[in-house]
Amino acid sequence: MKHIKELNFSFSDKSVKTQSKWDDIDDKPKSNCAVFGIYNHPQAAVMTYYGLHSQQHRGQEASGICTSEFLPGENKYRFNIHKGHGIALNVFSDRNILTRVLKGTSAIGHNRYSTTGASDSRSNIQPFKVNFKGGHLALSHNGNFTNTKELREKLQNEGTIFQTSTDSEILLHLIARSKQKELIDKILEACKQIRGAYSIVLLTDDKLFAIKDPYAVRPLSMGRLEESFVFASETCAFDIINAEYIRDIKPGEIVQIDEETVKTGKEKSYFIDKKGETKHCIFEYVYFSRPDSTIFENTVDKVRRQLGKNLAIEKPAPKANVEDKKVVVISVPDSSNTATLGFLTETIKSNPYVKLELGLIRSHYIGRTFIQPGQDNREIRVKAKFNTVKSVLKDRIVVIVDDSIVRGTTAMLLVKLVKEAKPKEIHLRITSPPIVSPCYYGMDFPSKEELIANQINNDLEKLREYLGVDSVEYLSLEKLHESAPQGVNSSGEKIGYCDACFSRNYPIPIEEIEKTEFEE
Repeated sequence: MKHIKELNFSFSDKSVKTQSKWDDIDDKPKSNCAVFGIYNHPQAAVMTYYGLHSQQHRGQEASGICTSEFLPGENKYRFNIHKGHGIALNVFSDRNILTRVLKGTSAIGHNRYSTTGASDSRSNIQPFKVNFKGGHLALSHNGNFTNTKELREKLQNEGTIFQTSTDSEILLHLIARSKQKELIDKILEACKQIRGAYSIVLLTDDKLFAIKDPYAVRPLSMGRLEESFVFASETCAFDIINAEYIRDIKPGEIVQIDEETVKTGKEKSYFIDKKGETKHCIFEYVYFSRPDSTIFENTVDKVRRQLGKNLAIEKPAPKANVEDKKVVVISVPDSSNTATLGFLTETIKSNPYVKLELGLIRSHYIGRTFIQPGQDNREIRVKAKFNTVKSVLKDRIVVIVDDSIVRGTTAMLLVKLVKEAKPKEIHLRITSPPIVSPCYYGMDFPSKEELIANQINNDLEKLREYLGVDSVEYLSLEKLHESAPQGVNSSGEKIGYCDACFSRNYPIPIEEIEKTEFEE
């Protein structure tokens, strides 16, 4: 997890000064990463490309694919790899890369948003691959190891030379250095040494493994495409290639796919550890995952609508009446669209004259490298990404539904943009509690000093004043949990959630971030 520089915050002039990558206009927690794996498909690289494309929202800094190709004339396997900075569409723009370079019937892929390791270093782009006495290994990882410093120092003292500055490489070295005879035992031994959040696809010469940490913090699912087996962070990656969702990888499970699996149709399953409960990242439901995905055995759309409904119950919109139908509800596209539908569905039960309107239009063609003229760069960036439909906002009481507020900078400028449409009032409703702490399990948040909830000591009146709205309300932590699935999952574990970014309650021990040696 990177260390973010301090931010100077002033309510008097509403100035925000920072030199971190959080100058990006999308003032949200950054999506972690996406992984994809496929076994036994004649166009494995092409299928992986589409899987990465559909999960592009989980990381746009870099993309990569590694394939395993059997060379019958030499009776051996060869690993082919291609990766680069940018989105999958650009990294694999030359079709020859997928058809002539990335040959093979098994493949893994990765979309990256850096959480550890320098984002501008090509060596940190996954998948990573190594050669060892047992053959080839390649890995794609979503999450963060929380005992990285300890393991890295141990391996370096034993003579290991690291090629990257990320935590993911550690697992490859632990497997390669294991003295266990069988590969699965090497993997089990390595996984039992690491702590933290990890969903991993691991490719060998003739096998594919899917691995999830014992608390199942990050999502990872298994699907099937005729005689091929596929794995992905989100099931939207299955839909694009017409694969059928089979199940989630269980907490602490290692699934092995090989030639025998293809013949019998049954995967092999091993377990690192069983905790008896999960600690799913609840922010996956709030913001990260696509609403058309199934994660943690539940559809994101259903949970996100419930978030909106509970917000409407707990922090309702202003009342409207038949004489002046002036209350309109709008979403901040695209991440809050579904929750806004839930908010309206519940609101009109007791407040029937409230209307849903398309008040903000989002441009999908602005990138992180957008160049803006003039001095007020941040404001121009927001205007380049969003525009208002002034006719539906003018003279109306506007309720803006959003999923989260991180530093508050973009929210403030977004409100300023809406004000240009001359609404009567603006009320902001947030479908999650205040974010008070960074994540060390694979998501990129600013430091706790930069989080606006901490800067105002959770004083909503100060936040209302800073944002320039008539009211601002959050969903409570209690209602957040009520919105998410409860009970036990299909394998009998009690369903629980990691809400550390809202509660500061970290379920998995972490090293002190100041002691981490390889921060961005």
